[in-house]
Amino acid sequence: MSEAKTKQSLHKRNNQLADANRQLEILNNGIFANGELPKFADKIAEIGHSPLRPNKLEILQINVGYMCNQVCEHCHVDAGPDRKEIMTKETMQQCLEVIKKTGAHTLDLTGGAPEMNPNFRWFVEEASKAGIKDFIVRSNLTIIRANKKYYDLPDFFKKHNVHVVSSMPHWTRGKTDKQRGDGVFDKSIKALQELNARGYGMPDSDLSLDLVYNPSGAFLPGDQAAMEKDFKKALLEDFNIQFHNLFAITNLPISRFLDYLIASDNYEDYMYALVDAYNPSAVANVMCTNTISVSWDGWLYDCDFNQMLGLKVASKVKHISEYNEELLQNRNIVISQHCYGCTAGAGSSCQGTVA
Repeated sequence: MSEAKTKQSLHKRNNQLADANRQLEILNNGIFANGELPKFADKIAEIGHSPLRPNKLEILQINVGYMCNQVCEHCHVDAGPDRKEIMTKETMQQCLEVIKKTGAHTLDLTGGAPEMNPNFRWFVEEASKAGIKDFIVRSNLTIIRANKKYYDLPDFFKKHNVHVVSSMPHWTRGKTDKQRGDGVFDKSIKALQELNARGYGMPDSDLSLDLVYNPSGAFLPGDQAAMEKDFKKALLEDFNIQFHNLFAITNLPISRFLDYLIASDNYEDYMYALVDAYNPSAVANVMCTNTISVSWDGWLYDCDFNQMLGLKVASKVKHISEYNEELLQNRNIVISQHCYGCTAGAGSSCQGTVA
């Protein structure tokens, strides 16, 4: 595939995997349909967790758009500069009404690059008035250095006490740029240094800065605590950078990572690895049990991954405009084989390991 093609989303390339139904077809057939591997529903039934049910809602995760300044190899959102799906101010206003009355204590803004939504700052300013305990923005870091209009983001984040969670595949240039694109590492380092200069990530600082690690290939992440020590040591010694926590997240077999697995002939081996690493103790704490995910157009999902597969919540309430927390609590969580990714090893969620 040409370099130009790899810098486009699956949607732009008219790749068959841009269709969520095609992804689900792959996940539900083959080695799962013929009985080589057990379906996720059967595995959780063995421990009495079928159907999977939500616990108390803690996190409202809102995707404000799929537009991004990067085209990362593993991206489950299939985000990129060519994606034009952006949350409108009207839908943001509906979200704000929910934020004011929800029982969730954490607001998690994601994308794409959420900062590229033209109403992003307005939304942050309005949402910050709602008294949310933990206000997260998931930043790819390079957006801070992408254009002069974003240079003041570290100051903006500090003003609103935003908890910055940033993608950082590795502490070396080679591995980072391989996964996220040429020049990403250097821009990420510069952005981290600027955040540190504002107090983010410093010891005893309440300006939280956490990093997210995704494996660069068809393998599961290593031990989160051990990797955090390695990241902290290398970034401090090489660049005088500090941060608070490292979250290790398993790549789920959907979207661009699924495309990579199939193209590299790793799909079946990876699914075997996920099933072999299945940890029943992780099931009770997977992210879908305490999170509601809101798409750019206001539809509700059990998690960000289900959103990308078009699997809306199994509830009468399916849109932010008709949000009812009590009804949503009384639902079954929609699952498929990709859910093995969240229950492999120590488990995986947007906050890292769960078991």
